[in-house]
Amino acid sequence: MVPGWLPCSDRALERGDPLAGTAGFGERWLLVELESGWGRHAFFDSDLDPALGARIVARAEAAGLRPLAIRRTRLRAPERRDQSSWRWALVDSRPGREEVRWGRVSDPAELLTLPLDGSAGERSDAPIVAVCAHARHDQCCAVRGRPVVEALAARHPELTWECSHLGGDRFAATMILFPHGLLYGRVDAERAETVVARYAERRVLPDLLRGRTSLSTAAQAAEASARTSTGDDRIDAFRVLSEHPHPHGWTVELEHGDERLTVEVGERLSEPLLSTCAATIAHPVREFVPVSVTRAGR
Repeated sequence: MVPGWLPCSDRALERGDPLAGTAGFGERWLLVELESGWGRHAFFDSDLDPALGARIVARAEAAGLRPLAIRRTRLRAPERRDQSSWRWALVDSRPGREEVRWGRVSDPAELLTLPLDGSAGERSDAPIVAVCAHARHDQCCAVRGRPVVEALAARHPELTWECSHLGGDRFAATMILFPHGLLYGRVDAERAETVVARYAERRVLPDLLRGRTSLSTAAQAAEASARTSTGDDRIDAFRVLSEHPHPHGWTVELEHGDERLTVEVGERLSEPLLSTCAATIAHPVREFVPVSVTRAGR
């Protein structure tokens, strides 16, 4: 290791990189159980035939779904190698349509004919807690993600899964809660349990929340500002009415009970930075800055 080198998550924490508005977009998701080891891309570098993996990913993305590999933690190597069926989940994270549907196939090629319109599978009211532990994608995902997923699996074995890359390596450990698609960053084992407990109460942990994946990044940042202003941590406390870009950022209108909130969010480029552990060339990244929240009756 180069003297003075720091993992990307340590560098981001040291810089104070803002979390709000960094959740990659995903309204609907296809989760596929791949118990084998994963290379840099789980669907292309695993025991799954890479050509088949590419077709599954392409089909999901063409239908507007974001693919994600999942697997149980603490499985022994022989158990992973002996996988004889593949669980899948279709998740709808759109506000007001949140749903998880589970199914299973005996051959992963069957995923190529799986209906992706939300009609397949058995509906489940149980949430899904997925923690990125994708070591081959970024070492921070393993170093920081592994303790989190193991702690949660010990408490919630049926709900907890390891998952492939969620984006934002520098915010490890990252975890997402379905069906709402709440993406968190800088989570440790203790606070992860708090995140899950609050989710059961239909509340969020605002200081670790990167955003709701069904919203644009500008709307995610605006919602974070609104939560700070109002102190409201309910998942569905706000509804996006409109969002408009301008030369310095965004104006986002939110409905909050009987109030209409006008949220001004600034947008800027950071100083050039190495956003992953593997990055060798520094690039600026987009950041959102809270400006103001104005309240008015409807």
